[in-house]
Amino acid sequence: MGILRKFGARSGGFVPKQGWRAIFYDCRGFTLGEMMAAVAVFAILGAVAIPSYLAVQPAMELNGAAREVLVKLMWARSKAVEQNTIYQVDFLASNYQFQVFNDANGNGSLDADEWNETYDLQALEYPSVTFSKTGNNPVFIGRGTTTSGTTTITLSNASGSKTVEVTPTGNVKIN
Repeated sequence: MGILRKFGARSGGFVPKQGWRAIFYDCRGFTLGEMMAAVAVFAILGAVAIPSYLAVQPAMELNGAAREVLVKLMWARSKAVEQNTIYQVDFLASNYQFQVFNDANGNGSLDADEWNETYDLQALEYPSVTFSKTGNNPVFIGRGTTTSGTTTITLSNASGSKTVEVTPTGNVKIN
């Protein structure tokens, strides 16, 4: 109410016509100098922040890709336990794609009537990451263990490398 009183408000908050005119004509804005100073501050902050972000981005992509592979492997293990069947994860020769499928007949290969899903790391927002695999493709059985021994997937890009390991007991971890 104090600000309205300044412009002639009477009891009950009523402001006469001359008071409203004073309110609208008393608006203050930015001067050109103030606006240029604010733009300069934002430009300096951007010049400092953008290179730092670009330097960290490859490491973030590598961490994200490693977590993506870890999650898909853990998902395949949990589906094998849930359905008491065999789920296999094949890391394809492209070095950025892998396939998860329900190997219902246990023959170790994808048949036409079996469910499958192919994941492309480069299409999943990790364009700079590739992988290599040592050991056999992980094959999860209904108890949650693997029949394929230890499998190590090494993901790498310009920032370095990370490994995802699948043990014979079915544990999946990032090293």
